[in-house]
Amino acid sequence: MLRVVVVDDEPLALEILAGYLKETDNIQSVTLFSKAREALQYLESQNADLLLLDIEMPEMTGIKFLEQLSDPPLTIFTTAYRNYAFEGFELGVIDFLLKPISFSRFSTAIGKVQDFLALKLHDTQLESEELAPEFVFIKSGVNRIKLQFNEVTHIQGLKDYAIIHTAKEKIVIKGSIKMVQEMFPLSLFIRVHKSFLVFRKAIKRIERNRIVMGSLQIPIGRNYREGVEKSLGM
Repeated sequence: MLRVVVVDDEPLALEILAGYLKETDNIQSVTLFSKAREALQYLESQNADLLLLDIEMPEMTGIKFLEQLSDPPLTIFTTAYRNYAFEGFELGVIDFLLKPISFSRFSTAIGKVQDFLALKLHDTQLESEELAPEFVFIKSGVNRIKLQFNEVTHIQGLKDYAIIHTAKEKIVIKGSIKMVQEMFPLSLFIRVHKSFLVFRKAIKRIERNRIVMGSLQIPIGRNYREGVEKSLGM
């Protein structure tokens, strides 16, 4: 059950998001704010599972807002400006919704949040003592799962966790993406962003500052661009 806080200075945007949340299962509470400073004060004393946050606001930007929170909840940026996606991923947001937001796209983003929170409960870890050139073992409770590296498409860092994406499933493990990178061979994976590690053979197309993998778009960080181009022979 999600406790959700929505911050947006546009009344219509608040109304639309509130309506979408009413149509969404497993929502415990929804608290709406049109003023960023009031929302900051609220989050200093109240817990939330999810923050839906606009970026362009008169009092402060959503980016500045997020930077002022010492322990922000999972965050989805909502904005009319596509160019903010990179700043969002730098701050560890779980998704980025471009206005006008369709209910279908909104539901996908909420699904990511719910999946992440559910998978966190599995207490899943990588087993560093059994490294191999082609696979790694993952411990989940009493089970041990053999994960082939070539099954992984990409890995996203999110706060103190990493989400391993394969074609069939997502695996959430406790630990930073830096820790994961040390256990996944550089011959097979490349760091393309502060928050993303990508399987080299999965990279089929690059458009400007992002990797396009079907409907998925992974940003290439400014500090990683040169290394990515050199590594891929571009």
